Amino acid sequence: MTVGMTEGSDRISMATRLRNNFLTGLIICAPMAITIYLTWTFIHWADSWVKPYLPDRYNPEAYLKFAVPGTGLLIAILFITLVGFLGRNLIGRSIVSYSENILNRMPLVRTVYKSTKQIFETVLKEQGNSFKKVGLIEFPRSGTWALVFVSTDAKGEIAAKLNQDGEEMVAVFLAPTPVPTAGFLMFVPRSKLMLLDMSPEEGVKLLISAGLVTPEYKPTVADAMAAFQDLAADDPVEPPKRAGRS
Repeated sequence: MTVGMTEGSDRISMATRLRNNFLTGLIICAPMAITIYLTWTFIHWADSWVKPYLPDRYNPEAYLKFAVPGTGLLIAILFITLVGFLGRNLIGRSIVSYSENILNRMPLVRTVYKSTKQIFETVLKEQGNSFKKVGLIEFPRSGTWALVFVSTDAKGEIAAKLNQDGEEMVAVFLAPTPVPTAGFLMFVPRSKLMLLDMSPEEGVKLLISAGLVTPEYKPTVADAMAAFQDLAADDPVEPPKRAGRS
């Protein structure tokens, strides 16, 4: 009987080790495979857009007997960089201004162009603070908290309408889990927004993993002092009484 129990426990132990080894290998291989697949797909997507418009004399595949992945992506990066360089001088700005005037005269195209340009200028502006902070708001009801990305302060008509009570409003983006490609734009009072120390990248990881990947948190000196003051307020220490004279 003892021998049978020992053999059964050995089988369970072996199955457990095999399962743990498989899960460890899956954790190692899956992120690498997904990263390689997405990178390879993006490179081929860029090549499919650029290579058909590339003259044969500038295409290295015309001289070689095999395909060169990434050629289209490299040419696209060089072209965008060149356009940015030309757009920063006087002649380039004149050409860009003339092109924008043509697009602004097209009824449907001008709406798409202005909206797209405004989004890119807001997101890619070097001195902007968009989506550089992560915070918490009470949503969908009091007592439950949702992770949000701070966009910017309320401006224009929205600020004029919402700031009438003297409370400054902030625009935040509430993204869903696990795919944060869509969500809600919300305007909340600054006093109701709890800012976090984590970076937006760490916030995205926390969001995509549904709370499984939690960034490491190291309390600052200010947090430690605030916690100490709260503890001292809850449990005050009475000063020692002096002994009276007899």
